[in-house]
Amino acid sequence: MQSSNLPLRKQIFSIPNLLGYFRILILPIIAWFYLTAKEPSDYYIVTGLLIISSCTDFLDGWIARKFHMVTNIGKVLDPISDKLTQGVLALCLMSRYPLMIPLVILFIIKESYMGIMGIILIRKGTIHGAFWFGKICTAILDVSIIALIVFPNIPINIVNTIIIICICFMIFSFICYIIRYTTMLRE
Repeated sequence: MQSSNLPLRKQIFSIPNLLGYFRILILPIIAWFYLTAKEPSDYYIVTGLLIISSCTDFLDGWIARKFHMVTNIGKVLDPISDKLTQGVLALCLMSRYPLMIPLVILFIIKESYMGIMGIILIRKGTIHGAFWFGKICTAILDVSIIALIVFPNIPINIVNTIIIICICFMIFSFICYIIRYTTMLRE
């Protein structure tokens, strides 16, 4: 029996979905530790929590596929958990690095657009996964955010270069999504 055919209660409380909820619930704790860090060693706690969050992200997908526990709730929950994690971490970094402000604004605009377009396309019966340009943007953003958290003493000129690279890839990805979604709407 496919998990998506199970009663809603069993889908909600499946092990992969519980791991997804955990990833969301740990975000305020990660933010609090980051925002109250005083010493470079304090950032190791944040790093450890991020490793735990990343492991649960890997495990929820693996368990869902391996044990046939893929649910429609999980298909929505996983990307939401990913974007919330990125957003919270970017907001935290904004407290230290002013150049993160335009990146966070762009992130919110891009993700809002993608969410709205995703709903419109699903209602039209078009379902899509992530595109290559979105995956590249996400990978660069994730690696950059983690580097800025793990290494809090990076010189500011290098920090700003990393942030500018993220902004450029995010703009590129956003433009590609606009083009792709416009084409999909016309089809």
